[in-house]
Amino acid sequence: MENETLLPEEEEVSILTLTDENGVDTNFEYLDCIELEGVEYLVLMPEESDEIVILQVEPVDEEVENYLAVEDETVLDTVFGIFKEKFKDVLEFEE
Repeated sequence: MENETLLPEEEEVSILTLTDENGVDTNFEYLDCIELEGVEYLVLMPEESDEIVILQVEPVDEEVENYLAVEDETVLDTVFGIFKEKFKDVLEFEE
């Protein structure tokens, strides 16, 4: 029997590849999905970036969703505030 080294479990990273209106694919790390007033918002981080992207989920049918840019600053601030509060013990945020 071989000696096995047990490593601490690493959280699995979910990568989403989204295609924009110009056909360009971009990979994002999925961070969370937050519901606000009956609408779902994805919280994502583009690969090789430390910025957060928030997209509104627009269901098309049972298997297809569109992801829309959020234009409303109040909604962005609210969703980001919920995200920060939820992960305050796990992530560091710049003020």
